[in-house]
Amino acid sequence: MRSFPTGSTLSPDAAPVEQAIVITGRGLEADDKLAASHVIDRDAIERSASGRLEDVLRDVAGLASFRRSDSRSAHPTSQGLTLRGLGGNAASRVTLSLDGVPQADPFGGWIAFGAIDPSAIDRIRVVRGGGIDGLAGTIDIDSRKPEFESTLSGGSRGSVEARLIGGVKWVGGFASLSGKFERGEGFVPVVAADRGLADERAPYRQGNARARLVQAIGSDVEAQFSLSTYRDRRTRGTDFSDNRQRGSDASVRLVGRGGLSWSALAYVQNRQFDTQFAAVNASRNAASLTLNQHVPAHGYGARAEVQPRFGAVRLTFGGEWREVTGATYEDFRFIAGSPTRKREAGGRNVTTGLFGGASWSAGGWSLAGDLRADHWTMADGRLIEVDFAGTLLTNSRFADRSGWEWSGRIAAGRKLSDALALRVAAYHSWRLPTLNELYRPFRAGVDATAANAALDPERLNGVEAGIDWTPVDGGKLSATAFANRLSGAISNVTLGRGPGLFPGVGFVAAGGAYRVRQNVDAIDSRGIELDATFHRGAWRGALSYAFTDARVRASGVAAALDGKRPAQVAMHSGSASLGWEQGKLSLDATARLSGPQFEDDSNSRTLPAALTFDGVGRINLTRHIGLGLRAENIFDRQIIATLAADGTRERALPRTLWIDLTLR
Repeated sequence: MRSFPTGSTLSPDAAPVEQAIVITGRGLEADDKLAASHVIDRDAIERSASGRLEDVLRDVAGLASFRRSDSRSAHPTSQGLTLRGLGGNAASRVTLSLDGVPQADPFGGWIAFGAIDPSAIDRIRVVRGGGIDGLAGTIDIDSRKPEFESTLSGGSRGSVEARLIGGVKWVGGFASLSGKFERGEGFVPVVAADRGLADERAPYRQGNARARLVQAIGSDVEAQFSLSTYRDRRTRGTDFSDNRQRGSDASVRLVGRGGLSWSALAYVQNRQFDTQFAAVNASRNAASLTLNQHVPAHGYGARAEVQPRFGAVRLTFGGEWREVTGATYEDFRFIAGSPTRKREAGGRNVTTGLFGGASWSAGGWSLAGDLRADHWTMADGRLIEVDFAGTLLTNSRFADRSGWEWSGRIAAGRKLSDALALRVAAYHSWRLPTLNELYRPFRAGVDATAANAALDPERLNGVEAGIDWTPVDGGKLSATAFANRLSGAISNVTLGRGPGLFPGVGFVAAGGAYRVRQNVDAIDSRGIELDATFHRGAWRGALSYAFTDARVRASGVAAALDGKRPAQVAMHSGSASLGWEQGKLSLDATARLSGPQFEDDSNSRTLPAALTFDGVGRINLTRHIGLGLRAENIFDRQIIATLAADGTRERALPRTLWIDLTLR
């Protein structure tokens, strides 16, 4: 017999009230109170002056891509993400996922930032430090629910942007569609003092579209379907430097939020990358084609997990499988404008893992532990080179390799008061070399780097300790000290100088460096991270700063690198923002610092520090119409992004002004 509370007007025969169905479109919520986490919400995303994902992420100090340029002018293969100075080359050491689907390129590990529209993002959660899902950290992006918004923007150098998000909602579900198109005439990447007749603007044209369907199945299960596509075309500021990226993703995820929380995800990815490389003569008055490259790659994956609860204890059990395949097809060694040789290099990597964990909180104490075991396989590796007459020049078929790796994290925390909490953690994680690192040699200017099919996985051991302080409502300060050792760090190690013939790459011209991808002994990285936010009345602000002392530990053929800093790692980095909002008007300013860093592994070329300022102003003209002004790099500071062996300097984005019209 059912009983009813005293005073209830329901009779025993009345129909029970149906439980409300809450649709989130998200995966299972993560418990991050014991992690060095940083959450970027929708409001913070909208305050970005560039409206680009990589700039939004730069507000998390210590999180950096390999180059300072953004995805309007950088070469796509240079845009890998890392944290805590654990660089070495441009492959990502951070796992970035969108609604659970990893976004790194299956072949090279770089991130196609142009494929993700920040205006369609609801929340970004960045976790620094290793664990069972990422070597140096993770970035989890959740999509926005359908709210109609359309923005048309015009900017400097003939730049145009158009963004749209919308959809429909119904009881128990929603469908959304988002899209973005942008183009611009670009700027000349080489700084004025180093330019020649061969240097020109670097125009870009990019677009993406994404459709989502989320539907409740009963009262506590939701199904999430996603389909996306993107196109990205840009040049590098000379003839014969065209880059084109194309891709599409499809995924389905089921999430259960009843008495037993669970999720199941499956996805497929398709990537196509075409690029050209040019050689510019010493006087920079002419460019010639040196390489045509086509890179098809595919990714497949599935993940399932359950999270039963027993009082104050939450358990996690699950498994994951991911397979990536890809190859590069290249025409190279051009003579009189025509290629004389062809290259094919690629393979297949597979990882299959089982994981489990537990967390407990009671009486102000918290404990958490996760453990994972993965079996990996490198298969079908090959490097084949022929001349156009059909003569086989290189036929390297590499033996399949496989092995086991483990990863884990253990953490503890103590809440001393409502305002103060302490946390400590230790972790072990690993990363499998990308297909690009294993099999593809490449050139950058006069420098040449050989691949290495014998590379081993990278392995990270780390510890951290932090404090989270919330002295007042709307104010929070977090500080974390860390020490990491990345054993077997994959780096581009300089082994010789041109002119001369070198194995794996052929001839290297005078002034050029001959490098080989190698597992160096380790990268040791220690540092401190500070994050602070406040919101009081009309004012808001944020501060993020990272001090990172990273050093290479090397011996043998790489001994010359011992004690040097990893390439493209700044010791000091940070951002600070201040905003004011009253009624229909809002104003925001952001300063970003990237300290000096080295272009190369030998620490012979220094990129100077860069301090830039951005600004955003918005006013709501009516309830549905808004006007915005944005300024990137307000003071037009020169940001050196690359420094070639011959001293040629390439810059990142100069001052760029925008005006926006938004309909909501």
